[in-house]
Amino acid sequence: MKHSASRISASRSPRRTAAATAATAAAAVLALAGLVATAAPAASAAPSAAPATRTAATTTANAAAAPDIPLANVKAHLTQFQSIASANGGNRAHGRPGYKASVDYVRAKLDAAGFTTSLQQFTSNGATGYNLIADWPGGDPNQVVMAGAHLDSVSSGAGINDNGSGSAAVLETALAVSRAGYQPAKHLRFAWWGAEELGLVGSKHYVANLPSTERSKISGYLNFDMIGSPNAGYFVYDDDPVIEKTFKDYFAGLGVPTEIETEGDGRSDHAPFKNAGVPVGGLFTGASRTKTSAQAQKWGGTAGQSFDRCYHSSCDNTSNINDTALDRNSDAAAHAVWTLSAGTSEPPAGDTYQNTTDVPIPDGGAAVTSSVTVTGRTGNAPSALKVGVDIVHTWRGDLVVDLVAPDGTAYRLKNASGGDSADNVRETYTVDASSETANGTWSLRVQDTARYDTGYINGFSLTF
Repeated sequence: MKHSASRISASRSPRRTAAATAATAAAAVLALAGLVATAAPAASAAPSAAPATRTAATTTANAAAAPDIPLANVKAHLTQFQSIASANGGNRAHGRPGYKASVDYVRAKLDAAGFTTSLQQFTSNGATGYNLIADWPGGDPNQVVMAGAHLDSVSSGAGINDNGSGSAAVLETALAVSRAGYQPAKHLRFAWWGAEELGLVGSKHYVANLPSTERSKISGYLNFDMIGSPNAGYFVYDDDPVIEKTFKDYFAGLGVPTEIETEGDGRSDHAPFKNAGVPVGGLFTGASRTKTSAQAQKWGGTAGQSFDRCYHSSCDNTSNINDTALDRNSDAAAHAVWTLSAGTSEPPAGDTYQNTTDVPIPDGGAAVTSSVTVTGRTGNAPSALKVGVDIVHTWRGDLVVDLVAPDGTAYRLKNASGGDSADNVRETYTVDASSETANGTWSLRVQDTARYDTGYINGFSLTF
Protein backbone atom coordinates (compact mmCIF):
# COMPACT_ATOMS: atom_id res chain seq x y z
CA MET A 1 0.00 0.00 0.00
CA LYS A 2 1.32 3.42 -0.91
CA HIS A 3 2.36 6.09 1.58
CA SER A 4 -0.12 8.76 2.61
CA ALA A 5 0.77 12.25 3.77
CA SER A 6 -1.78 12.13 6.60
CA ARG A 7 -1.95 8.45 7.54
CA ILE A 8 -0.47 5.67 6.50
CA SER A 9 -7.79 -17.14 1.14
CA ALA A 10 -16.72 -53.05 -7.36
CA SER A 11 -15.96 -54.12 -10.68
CA ARG A 12 -16.30 -51.56 -13.39
CA SER A 13 -15.00 -50.41 -16.72
CA PRO A 14 -11.20 -50.45 -17.16
CA ARG A 15 -9.17 -47.78 -15.44
CA ARG A 16 -7.92 -44.84 -17.38
CA THR A 17 -4.27 -44.52 -18.23
CA ALA A 18 -2.28 -41.76 -16.58
CA ALA A 19 -2.44 -39.76 -19.80
CA ALA A 20 -6.19 -40.11 -19.99
CA THR A 21 -6.49 -39.09 -16.38
CA ALA A 22 -4.47 -35.95 -17.03
CA ALA A 23 -6.53 -35.16 -20.11
CA THR A 24 -9.75 -35.51 -18.19
CA ALA A 25 -8.47 -33.35 -15.34
CA ALA A 26 -7.46 -30.65 -17.80
CA ALA A 27 -10.97 -30.56 -19.23
CA ALA A 28 -13.69 -28.33 -17.89
CA VAL A 29 -14.31 -30.35 -14.77
CA LEU A 30 -16.17 -27.49 -13.19
CA ALA A 31 -19.01 -27.45 -15.73
CA LEU A 32 -22.14 -28.67 -13.99
CA ALA A 33 -24.72 -31.08 -15.29
CA GLY A 34 -28.30 -31.45 -14.10
CA LEU A 35 -29.05 -34.96 -12.96
CA VAL A 36 -31.58 -36.78 -10.85
CA ALA A 37 -30.06 -38.79 -8.01
CA THR A 38 -31.42 -42.31 -7.65
CA ALA A 39 -31.51 -44.50 -4.57
CA ALA A 40 -28.44 -46.63 -4.11
CA PRO A 41 -28.53 -50.37 -3.50
CA ALA A 42 -28.40 -51.13 0.20
CA ALA A 43 -24.93 -52.60 -0.11
CA SER A 44 -23.45 -49.29 -1.25
CA ALA A 45 -25.60 -46.91 0.75
CA ALA A 46 -22.91 -45.90 3.28
CA PRO A 47 -22.29 -47.54 6.66
CA SER A 48 -24.84 -50.10 7.85
CA ALA A 49 -25.45 -48.19 11.07
CA ALA A 50 -26.73 -45.18 9.16
CA PRO A 51 -30.47 -44.41 9.23
CA ALA A 52 -32.73 -44.72 6.21
CA THR A 53 -31.53 -42.70 3.25
CA ARG A 54 -33.80 -40.32 1.39
CA THR A 55 -33.10 -39.21 -2.15
CA ALA A 56 -32.14 -35.67 -3.09
CA ALA A 57 -34.41 -34.11 -5.66
CA THR A 58 -32.00 -32.84 -8.28
CA THR A 59 -28.69 -31.21 -9.04
CA THR A 60 -28.86 -27.58 -10.12
CA ALA A 61 -26.85 -26.23 -13.00
CA ASN A 62 -25.33 -23.57 -10.80
CA ALA A 63 -21.97 -21.88 -10.56
CA ALA A 64 -19.22 -24.25 -9.46
CA ALA A 65 -17.75 -23.70 -6.03
CA ALA A 66 -14.27 -22.23 -5.94
CA PRO A 67 -11.52 -24.63 -4.92
CA ASP A 68 -9.69 -24.27 -1.64
CA ILE A 69 -6.49 -22.30 -2.18
CA PRO A 70 -3.63 -24.21 -0.50
CA LEU A 71 -1.92 -21.99 2.05
CA ALA A 72 1.35 -23.84 1.42
CA ASN A 73 1.28 -22.77 -2.23
CA VAL A 74 0.67 -19.13 -1.37
CA LYS A 75 3.48 -19.16 1.17
CA ALA A 76 5.81 -20.79 -1.35
CA HIS A 77 5.37 -17.72 -3.55
CA LEU A 78 6.16 -15.49 -0.56
CA THR A 79 9.34 -17.47 0.01
CA GLN A 80 10.32 -16.81 -3.59
CA PHE A 81 9.62 -13.09 -3.22
CA GLN A 82 11.80 -13.03 -0.10
CA SER A 83 14.61 -14.85 -1.91
CA ILE A 84 14.38 -12.43 -4.81
CA ALA A 85 14.60 -9.45 -2.45
CA SER A 86 17.51 -10.97 -0.52
CA ALA A 87 19.43 -11.49 -3.76
CA ASN A 88 18.71 -7.96 -4.99
CA GLY A 89 19.58 -5.46 -2.31
CA GLY A 90 16.86 -6.45 0.15
CA ASN A 91 13.85 -5.10 -1.72
CA ARG A 92 11.57 -5.45 -4.74
CA ALA A 93 10.99 -1.73 -5.34
CA HIS A 94 10.17 0.04 -8.61
CA GLY A 95 13.21 0.48 -10.80
CA ARG A 96 15.25 -2.01 -8.78
CA PRO A 97 16.31 -5.43 -10.09
CA GLY A 98 14.23 -7.18 -7.42
CA TYR A 99 11.01 -5.86 -8.94
CA LYS A 100 11.77 -7.09 -12.45
CA ALA A 101 12.84 -10.47 -11.02
CA SER A 102 9.48 -10.68 -9.22
CA VAL A 103 7.66 -9.94 -12.48
CA ASP A 104 9.67 -12.62 -14.27
CA TYR A 105 8.86 -15.18 -11.56
CA VAL A 106 5.11 -14.53 -11.68
CA ARG A 107 5.02 -14.42 -15.48
CA ALA A 108 6.82 -17.75 -15.83
CA LYS A 109 4.25 -19.41 -13.57
CA LEU A 110 1.37 -17.97 -15.59
CA ASP A 111 2.86 -18.80 -18.98
CA ALA A 112 3.36 -22.40 -17.90
CA ALA A 113 -0.28 -22.54 -16.75
CA GLY A 114 -1.70 -21.48 -20.12
CA PHE A 115 -2.37 -17.79 -19.59
CA THR A 116 -1.78 -15.16 -22.24
CA THR A 117 0.57 -12.69 -20.56
CA SER A 118 1.81 -9.24 -21.52
CA LEU A 119 4.08 -6.63 -19.98
CA GLN A 120 3.03 -3.00 -20.05
CA GLN A 121 5.94 -0.59 -19.63
CA PHE A 122 5.84 2.89 -18.15
CA THR A 123 8.35 5.36 -16.76
CA SER A 124 8.34 6.81 -13.25
CA ASN A 125 11.12 8.63 -11.39
CA GLY A 126 13.37 8.09 -14.39
CA ALA A 127 13.08 4.30 -14.21
CA THR A 128 11.17 1.77 -16.29
CA GLY A 129 8.25 0.12 -14.56
CA TYR A 130 6.12 -2.85 -15.53
CA ASN A 131 2.55 -4.01 -15.17
CA LEU A 132 2.02 -7.72 -15.75
CA ILE A 133 -1.36 -8.64 -17.28
CA ALA A 134 -2.58 -12.23 -17.64
CA ASP A 135 -5.72 -13.27 -19.52
CA TRP A 136 -7.35 -16.68 -19.17
CA PRO A 137 -8.63 -17.90 -22.56
CA GLY A 138 -12.40 -17.91 -23.03
CA GLY A 139 -15.33 -16.23 -21.37
CA ASP A 140 -17.35 -13.32 -22.68
CA PRO A 141 -14.84 -10.63 -23.77
CA ASN A 142 -17.50 -8.00 -23.21
CA GLN A 143 -17.73 -8.93 -19.51
CA VAL A 144 -14.35 -8.98 -17.81
CA VAL A 145 -13.67 -9.77 -14.17
CA MET A 146 -10.25 -8.55 -13.04
CA ALA A 147 -8.30 -9.35 -9.90
CA GLY A 148 -5.09 -7.55 -9.11
CA ALA A 149 -2.41 -6.64 -6.58
CA HIS A 150 0.67 -4.45 -6.57
CA LEU A 151 3.88 -6.40 -6.88
CA ASP A 152 6.37 -3.71 -5.85
CA SER A 153 7.71 -3.17 -2.34
CA VAL A 154 9.09 -0.05 -0.72
CA SER A 155 12.85 0.33 -0.93
CA SER A 156 13.33 -0.37 2.80
CA GLY A 157 12.34 -4.05 2.71
CA ALA A 158 11.14 -7.14 0.90
CA GLY A 159 7.46 -6.19 1.16
CA ILE A 160 6.18 -9.65 2.02
CA ASN A 161 2.89 -8.53 3.56
CA ASP A 162 2.85 -5.27 1.57
CA ASN A 163 2.24 -6.61 -0.93
CA GLY A 164 3.68 -10.03 -1.51
CA SER A 165 0.61 -11.34 0.30
CA GLY A 166 -1.90 -9.97 -2.21
CA SER A 167 0.35 -10.77 -5.17
CA ALA A 168 0.81 -14.38 -4.06
CA ALA A 169 -2.91 -14.89 -3.42
CA VAL A 170 -3.85 -13.51 -6.84
CA LEU A 171 -1.18 -15.66 -8.47
CA GLU A 172 -2.33 -18.83 -6.73
CA THR A 173 -5.97 -18.06 -7.58
CA ALA A 174 -4.99 -17.72 -11.23
CA LEU A 175 -3.08 -21.02 -11.08
CA ALA A 176 -6.14 -22.65 -9.48
CA VAL A 177 -8.20 -21.49 -12.47
CA SER A 178 -5.75 -23.33 -14.70
CA ARG A 179 -5.63 -26.48 -12.56
CA ALA A 180 -9.41 -26.66 -12.54
CA GLY A 181 -9.73 -26.07 -16.27
CA TYR A 182 -12.30 -23.47 -15.24
CA GLN A 183 -14.52 -22.14 -18.03
CA PRO A 184 -16.30 -19.08 -16.63
CA ALA A 185 -19.09 -17.22 -18.37
CA LYS A 186 -17.14 -13.98 -18.05
CA HIS A 187 -13.58 -13.38 -19.18
CA LEU A 188 -10.94 -13.51 -16.45
CA ARG A 189 -7.99 -11.15 -16.27
CA PHE A 190 -5.35 -10.93 -13.56
CA ALA A 191 -2.89 -8.09 -12.98
CA TRP A 192 0.22 -7.27 -10.96
CA TRP A 193 0.90 -3.55 -10.74
CA GLY A 194 4.19 -1.70 -10.65
CA ALA A 195 5.12 1.46 -8.73
CA GLU A 196 2.07 1.43 -6.48
CA GLU A 197 4.23 2.65 -3.64
CA LEU A 198 5.07 5.78 -5.64
CA GLY A 199 1.43 6.79 -6.03
CA LEU A 200 -0.48 4.04 -7.88
CA VAL A 201 1.61 4.78 -10.95
CA GLY A 202 1.22 1.43 -12.70
CA SER A 203 -2.52 1.01 -12.26
CA LYS A 204 -3.14 4.65 -13.20
CA HIS A 205 -1.12 4.10 -16.37
CA TYR A 206 -3.11 0.97 -17.23
CA VAL A 207 -6.50 2.62 -16.76
CA ALA A 208 -5.48 5.82 -18.54
CA ASN A 209 -4.27 3.88 -21.57
CA LEU A 210 -7.29 1.58 -21.74
CA PRO A 211 -9.79 2.81 -24.37
CA SER A 212 -13.15 3.76 -22.91
CA THR A 213 -14.80 0.90 -24.80
CA GLU A 214 -12.45 -1.54 -23.07
CA ARG A 215 -12.93 0.05 -19.64
CA SER A 216 -16.68 -0.36 -20.04
CA LYS A 217 -16.22 -4.10 -20.50
CA ILE A 218 -14.74 -4.53 -17.01
CA SER A 219 -17.66 -5.69 -14.88
CA GLY A 220 -15.58 -5.65 -11.71
CA TYR A 221 -12.04 -5.12 -10.41
CA LEU A 222 -11.00 -6.89 -7.19
CA ASN A 223 -8.00 -5.53 -5.29
CA PHE A 224 -5.88 -7.40 -2.76
CA ASP A 225 -3.37 -5.24 -0.87
CA MET A 226 -1.98 -6.50 2.47
CA ILE A 227 -4.05 -9.58 3.31
CA GLY A 228 -1.73 -11.30 5.79
CA SER A 229 -1.07 -8.64 8.42
CA PRO A 230 0.35 -10.26 11.57
CA ASN A 231 -2.15 -8.57 13.92
CA ALA A 232 -4.86 -8.98 11.34
CA GLY A 233 -8.30 -7.46 10.99
CA TYR A 234 -10.83 -8.45 8.34
CA PHE A 235 -11.76 -5.44 6.26
CA VAL A 236 -13.94 -5.37 3.14
CA TYR A 237 -14.12 -2.46 0.70
CA ASP A 238 -17.57 -0.83 0.67
CA ASP A 239 -17.60 0.22 -2.97
CA ASP A 240 -19.62 -1.92 -5.40
CA PRO A 241 -22.46 -3.54 -3.40
CA VAL A 242 -22.41 -6.84 -5.30
CA ILE A 243 -18.68 -7.32 -4.81
CA GLU A 244 -18.94 -6.22 -1.18
CA LYS A 245 -21.75 -8.71 -0.50
CA THR A 246 -19.78 -11.49 -2.18
CA PHE A 247 -16.89 -11.02 0.25
CA LYS A 248 -19.02 -10.35 3.33
CA ASP A 249 -21.18 -13.42 2.73
CA TYR A 250 -18.07 -15.56 2.37
CA PHE A 251 -16.65 -14.46 5.71
CA ALA A 252 -20.07 -14.74 7.34
CA GLY A 253 -20.10 -18.37 6.23
CA LEU A 254 -16.83 -18.84 8.13
CA GLY A 255 -18.23 -17.10 11.18
CA VAL A 256 -15.66 -14.31 10.78
CA PRO A 257 -17.05 -10.79 11.32
CA THR A 258 -15.87 -8.07 8.96
CA GLU A 259 -15.62 -4.29 9.07
CA ILE A 260 -15.69 -1.70 6.33
CA GLU A 261 -12.20 -0.82 5.10
CA THR A 262 -11.28 2.84 5.62
CA GLU A 263 -7.53 3.01 6.26
CA GLY A 264 -6.54 2.33 2.68
CA ASP A 265 -9.51 3.97 0.97
CA GLY A 266 -8.25 5.55 -2.24
CA ARG A 267 -4.67 4.54 -1.49
CA SER A 268 -4.41 1.33 -3.49
CA ASP A 269 -4.83 0.21 -7.07
CA HIS A 270 -8.62 0.01 -7.06
CA ALA A 271 -8.76 3.82 -6.98
CA PRO A 272 -7.97 4.48 -10.68
CA PHE A 273 -10.59 1.92 -11.69
CA LYS A 274 -13.17 3.41 -9.36
CA ASN A 275 -12.45 6.89 -10.67
CA ALA A 276 -13.02 5.60 -14.21
CA GLY A 277 -16.43 4.20 -13.27
CA VAL A 278 -15.44 0.54 -12.93
CA PRO A 279 -17.14 -1.38 -10.07
CA VAL A 280 -14.47 -2.22 -7.50
CA GLY A 281 -14.04 -4.15 -4.28
CA GLY A 282 -11.36 -5.86 -2.28
CA LEU A 283 -9.89 -7.09 0.98
CA PHE A 284 -7.41 -5.72 3.52
CA THR A 285 -6.07 -6.82 6.91
CA GLY A 286 -4.75 -3.49 8.18
CA ALA A 287 -1.54 -1.46 8.09
CA SER A 288 -0.26 1.13 10.56
CA ARG A 289 -3.51 1.86 12.39
CA THR A 290 -3.89 0.47 15.90
CA LYS A 291 -6.18 -2.44 16.66
CA THR A 292 -8.82 -1.49 19.21
CA SER A 293 -9.89 -3.57 22.18
CA ALA A 294 -13.20 -4.28 20.47
CA GLN A 295 -11.40 -5.47 17.35
CA ALA A 296 -9.05 -7.67 19.39
CA GLN A 297 -12.05 -9.23 21.11
CA LYS A 298 -13.65 -9.83 17.73
CA TRP A 299 -10.66 -11.14 15.80
CA GLY A 300 -7.99 -12.01 18.35
CA GLY A 301 -4.56 -10.44 18.27
CA THR A 302 -3.22 -7.61 20.37
CA ALA A 303 -5.15 -4.44 21.19
CA GLY A 304 -3.11 -1.25 21.16
CA GLN A 305 -0.72 -2.55 18.52
CA SER A 306 -0.67 -1.82 14.79
CA PHE A 307 -2.26 -4.32 12.48
CA ASP A 308 1.17 -4.50 10.83
CA ARG A 309 3.97 -3.18 13.04
CA CYS A 310 6.42 -3.83 10.17
CA TYR A 311 4.48 -1.72 7.67
CA HIS A 312 6.95 -0.21 5.18
CA SER A 313 9.87 -1.48 7.26
CA SER A 314 12.77 -3.86 6.83
CA CYS A 315 11.05 -6.41 9.09
CA ASP A 316 8.26 -6.95 6.52
CA ASN A 317 9.66 -10.36 5.69
CA THR A 318 8.30 -13.91 5.68
CA SER A 319 8.01 -13.80 9.48
CA ASN A 320 5.57 -10.90 9.17
CA ILE A 321 2.58 -12.98 8.04
CA ASN A 322 -0.53 -14.22 9.84
CA ASP A 323 -1.13 -17.62 8.25
CA THR A 324 -4.80 -17.79 9.21
CA ALA A 325 -5.57 -14.39 7.71
CA LEU A 326 -3.59 -15.18 4.57
CA ASP A 327 -5.39 -18.50 4.15
CA ARG A 328 -8.87 -17.05 4.67
CA ASN A 329 -8.30 -14.11 2.38
CA SER A 330 -6.77 -16.25 -0.36
CA ASP A 331 -9.81 -18.52 -0.27
CA ALA A 332 -12.08 -15.46 -0.29
CA ALA A 333 -10.27 -14.15 -3.37
CA ALA A 334 -10.90 -17.39 -5.23
CA HIS A 335 -14.52 -17.46 -4.05
CA ALA A 336 -15.09 -13.97 -5.45
CA VAL A 337 -13.39 -14.75 -8.75
CA TRP A 338 -15.50 -17.88 -9.24
CA THR A 339 -18.73 -16.27 -8.08
CA LEU A 340 -18.45 -13.03 -10.02
CA SER A 341 -17.28 -14.68 -13.25
CA ALA A 342 -20.09 -17.23 -13.32
CA GLY A 343 -22.46 -15.02 -15.26
CA THR A 344 -24.85 -14.11 -12.47
CA SER A 345 -25.59 -10.47 -11.80
CA GLU A 346 -25.45 -10.90 -8.03
CA PRO A 347 -24.19 -13.43 -5.48
CA PRO A 348 -26.36 -16.46 -4.74
CA ALA A 349 -29.35 -15.57 -2.60
CA GLY A 350 -29.75 -16.90 0.91
CA ASP A 351 -27.49 -17.45 3.89
CA THR A 352 -24.57 -19.79 3.29
CA TYR A 353 -22.79 -21.97 5.86
CA GLN A 354 -19.65 -23.70 4.70
CA ASN A 355 -16.63 -25.75 5.68
CA THR A 356 -13.52 -25.55 3.49
CA THR A 357 -11.29 -27.79 5.62
CA ASP A 358 -9.81 -30.63 3.55
CA VAL A 359 -10.96 -34.10 4.66
CA PRO A 360 -9.05 -37.07 3.14
CA ILE A 361 -11.29 -39.87 1.83
CA PRO A 362 -9.87 -43.36 2.58
CA ASP A 363 -9.42 -45.44 -0.55
CA GLY A 364 -12.04 -48.20 -0.38
CA GLY A 365 -12.54 -47.42 3.29
CA ALA A 366 -14.93 -46.04 5.87
CA ALA A 367 -17.08 -42.99 5.30
CA VAL A 368 -15.81 -39.57 6.37
CA THR A 369 -17.70 -36.36 7.04
CA SER A 370 -17.39 -32.61 6.72
CA SER A 371 -19.79 -30.70 8.97
CA VAL A 372 -21.29 -27.26 9.39
CA THR A 373 -23.24 -26.04 12.39
CA VAL A 374 -26.28 -23.90 11.67
CA THR A 375 -27.48 -21.58 14.44
CA GLY A 376 -29.80 -18.66 14.84
CA ARG A 377 -32.47 -19.80 12.40
CA THR A 378 -36.15 -20.37 13.16
CA GLY A 379 -38.28 -23.30 12.08
CA ASN A 380 -37.35 -25.93 9.56
CA ALA A 381 -34.91 -26.03 6.68
CA PRO A 382 -36.27 -25.02 3.26
CA SER A 383 -37.80 -27.33 0.67
CA ALA A 384 -35.04 -26.22 -1.70
CA LEU A 385 -31.95 -26.44 0.50
CA LYS A 386 -28.87 -25.96 -1.68
CA VAL A 387 -26.02 -28.35 -0.92
CA GLY A 388 -22.71 -27.34 -2.46
CA VAL A 389 -20.32 -30.27 -2.87
CA ASP A 390 -16.67 -29.90 -3.88
CA ILE A 391 -14.82 -33.23 -3.83
CA VAL A 392 -11.46 -33.70 -5.52
CA HIS A 393 -11.14 -37.35 -6.57
CA THR A 394 -9.51 -39.33 -9.36
CA TRP A 395 -12.59 -41.52 -10.02
CA ARG A 396 -15.93 -40.13 -8.90
CA GLY A 397 -17.72 -43.35 -9.74
CA ASP A 398 -16.37 -44.85 -6.52
CA LEU A 399 -18.14 -42.32 -4.35
CA VAL A 400 -21.38 -42.43 -2.37
CA VAL A 401 -22.35 -38.99 -1.11
CA ASP A 402 -25.05 -38.20 1.46
CA LEU A 403 -26.25 -35.12 3.28
CA VAL A 404 -26.90 -36.03 6.93
CA ALA A 405 -29.37 -33.83 8.82
CA PRO A 406 -28.98 -32.98 12.51
CA ASP A 407 -31.36 -35.81 13.52
CA GLY A 408 -29.29 -38.38 11.57
CA THR A 409 -31.58 -38.63 8.53
CA ALA A 410 -29.50 -39.09 5.39
CA TYR A 411 -30.36 -37.67 1.99
CA ARG A 412 -28.69 -39.41 -0.92
CA LEU A 413 -26.92 -36.98 -3.23
CA LYS A 414 -24.90 -39.40 -5.33
CA ASN A 415 -24.59 -43.15 -5.78
CA ALA A 416 -21.49 -45.09 -6.74
CA SER A 417 -21.52 -46.15 -10.38
CA GLY A 418 -19.04 -48.07 -12.48
CA GLY A 419 -20.04 -46.00 -15.48
CA ASP A 420 -19.40 -42.66 -13.76
CA SER A 421 -15.82 -42.39 -14.93
CA ALA A 422 -15.07 -38.68 -14.54
CA ASP A 423 -12.91 -36.90 -11.98
CA ASN A 424 -14.22 -34.88 -9.03
CA VAL A 425 -17.69 -34.11 -7.72
CA ARG A 426 -18.42 -30.41 -8.01
CA GLU A 427 -22.17 -30.00 -7.90
CA THR A 428 -24.89 -28.02 -6.19
CA TYR A 429 -27.75 -30.33 -5.15
CA THR A 430 -31.25 -29.28 -4.15
CA VAL A 431 -32.72 -31.18 -1.21
CA ASP A 432 -36.25 -31.02 0.19
CA ALA A 433 -35.26 -30.73 3.84
CA SER A 434 -38.49 -29.08 4.98
CA SER A 435 -39.13 -31.82 7.55
CA GLU A 436 -35.80 -31.06 9.27
CA THR A 437 -35.10 -28.49 11.97
CA ALA A 438 -32.78 -25.91 10.45
CA ASN A 439 -30.50 -25.46 13.46
CA GLY A 440 -27.96 -28.11 14.30
CA THR A 441 -24.97 -29.88 12.81
CA TRP A 442 -25.33 -30.95 9.18
CA SER A 443 -22.77 -33.23 7.60
CA LEU A 444 -21.62 -34.22 4.15
CA ARG A 445 -20.84 -37.94 4.33
CA VAL A 446 -18.62 -39.46 1.67
CA GLN A 447 -17.54 -43.07 1.22
CA ASP A 448 -15.14 -44.47 -1.36
CA THR A 449 -16.58 -47.92 -2.14
CA ALA A 450 -13.71 -49.35 -4.21
CA ARG A 451 -9.93 -49.38 -4.39
CA TYR A 452 -7.23 -47.66 -6.41
CA ASP A 453 -8.44 -44.05 -6.58
CA THR A 454 -8.00 -41.32 -4.01
CA GLY A 455 -9.25 -37.88 -3.10
CA TYR A 456 -10.56 -35.56 -0.44
CA ILE A 457 -13.52 -33.37 0.46
CA ASN A 458 -12.40 -29.89 -0.61
CA GLY A 459 -15.49 -28.02 0.57
CA PHE A 460 -19.11 -28.33 1.65
CA SER A 461 -21.75 -25.63 1.93
CA LEU A 462 -25.46 -25.20 2.73
CA THR A 463 -27.45 -22.27 1.37
CA PHE A 464 -30.80 -21.63 3.04
